[in-house]
Amino acid sequence: MVAADSEGQKDPRVRMFRRERSIPLRGSAAALCNNLSVLQLPVHNLTHFGVVHGPSAQLVSAAPEGVPLAQRQLHAKERAGVSLPLITQVHWCVLPFRILLVLTSHRGIQMYESDGSVMVYWHALNSGDASPVQAVFARGIASSGHFICVGTWSGRVLVFDVPAKGPNIVLSEELAGHLTSVTDIASEHAQEQDPAGEKGKGSLCLSPQDCIADMVTADDSGLLCVWRSGPEFKLLTRIPGFGAPCTSVQLWQGIVAAGYGNGQLRLYEASTGTLHAQINAHARAICALDLAPMVGKLLSAAEDTFVHIWKLNRNLKNGCIEVEHCHGECVPDTQVCGARFCDPSGSSLAVTGYDLAEILRFSSV
Repeated sequence: MVAADSEGQKDPRVRMFRRERSIPLRGSAAALCNNLSVLQLPVHNLTHFGVVHGPSAQLVSAAPEGVPLAQRQLHAKERAGVSLPLITQVHWCVLPFRILLVLTSHRGIQMYESDGSVMVYWHALNSGDASPVQAVFARGIASSGHFICVGTWSGRVLVFDVPAKGPNIVLSEELAGHLTSVTDIASEHAQEQDPAGEKGKGSLCLSPQDCIADMVTADDSGLLCVWRSGPEFKLLTRIPGFGAPCTSVQLWQGIVAAGYGNGQLRLYEASTGTLHAQINAHARAICALDLAPMVGKLLSAAEDTFVHIWKLNRNLKNGCIEVEHCHGECVPDTQVCGARFCDPSGSSLAVTGYDLAEILRFSSV
């Protein structure tokens, strides 16, 4: 294990970032973790942005130079005589044959076509198990194969089986790995991690294929659950918390990157739960993590107004994970609540903040 902090020498060869034209919003982003979703559509030369504020989600389509081309506002499904529920997250799920936009709220889960024009599925949350003083909500969204996984207040993760087309989406499974509210979910394509099956060696799995971790879930206690997806999801390992909630999580080449409420960034081996690195990355709670999968860049954003870029690498000789701090960007006087890379190479990124009626954009020099 390696312990480090965010200070250190910067490699002069690493490209820095500069501010680009911001994208205006009709209202500010809510003070929620992971409050920004980005979908890049290179074929159409467009990037979609999604931000949550109260009972609505704002969708913005922008050209590469940041010119907003279209805006749409979506609302949580309401019930007659009841106030509008608050939306907790918006996220685009890229499935093998389609892209769906998923909204979670205090009432249920809504799935739309990628542009938000048509709602194709609605799942109401069952509050029967909740106490009268317990908030009911869904939070944490990710796709794995043709499944969409959504976390809930109870700790259960709902798994939806999505067809190649049409609205015949079904709830196929409920995962029971957590005892407290799910905070975030991340996934990656399993075949990209370990084509030779090396990571299964020396573990308790029956075969290397059984050990390929392609989804991780996090909760308010800091517990991480690592899963292998499929017709039946399999829990591979539990990584215990240490007293701080895990607010955001990412998965890349078998590495779990987890951000916590105390500002720490931790890197684990997904299949075994081994801690490889512990970084005091921020002075306040981390609110968002993101990965640029093509190059192994990791973005961390926190309430201390800083966005940091890290470079991850696995040492082929000893299997250890190496971390390099590449860049730090301060967003003055802003409570950052969302940050995402805008392309797989990590050459551009976007940031949202509470009480900030715009999406800040940065690109590498």
